[in-house]
Amino acid sequence: MQLILEIKNLHVDAEQRNVLKGLNLKVGDDELHVLMGPNGSGKTTLAKTIMGHPQTHITGGEILVDGEAINDLPPNERAKKGIFLEFQNPVEIEGLGIVNFLNTARGALGKEKISYKEFMGEIKANSESLRIRDDLMGRSLNYGFSGGEKKKMEILQMAMLRPKFAILDEPDSGLDVDAVKVVAENINAFREKTHASMLLITHYSRILNYMKPQFVHIMADGKIVREGGTKLLGQIEREGYGLEE
Repeated sequence: MQLILEIKNLHVDAEQRNVLKGLNLKVGDDELHVLMGPNGSGKTTLAKTIMGHPQTHITGGEILVDGEAINDLPPNERAKKGIFLEFQNPVEIEGLGIVNFLNTARGALGKEKISYKEFMGEIKANSESLRIRDDLMGRSLNYGFSGGEKKKMEILQMAMLRPKFAILDEPDSGLDVDAVKVVAENINAFREKTHASMLLITHYSRILNYMKPQFVHIMADGKIVREGGTKLLGQIEREGYGLEE
């Protein structure tokens, strides 16, 4: 197995408290990992730390991508290494057009140059697949969007930027039943096309009804405390996390 991401004994402070407390994780090439756990267990902090969010502070351990430590790299350099974070709560940026944003982001990441016609064709194909309304594409990024529309826009960004490792922080939140299926199908299609590795964070197993993760991790109190395959999902559905209060 070729390791894409390896986290060794990671300790992280955020919001003036110790959140991650010796976390270990390995993600190989073309693997889909699911991360679940109670609120406050550190899932989003882990996602932000991997991406280099300035509100997280590593106090111990290492994050390696392709065998290289990235602890000290700023977010833009991590993005250039192929890391993508889908935000739990995407921000609205008035005045930043979606098409211009995507075009600039692709250029900053050093993606292959394509004609404007091809670029717009990709945007149209992906937005139609995600069932994003045409009028939204002419707006500022996420400005005035519903929660579900913002989540679809994050998946569109992933499809256009083509990372090799994507962290999806609750891509199903704010979505109705039909939209959950649409988003799951687009994530599956992206993986089939690119063979990207993924860490998908969720509270609910409904999106996983349409996906086939190889690994499931349960997080509690800043550590991964249980691991397994899809059978673990069924157990969680029936019995909960099985963690002591």
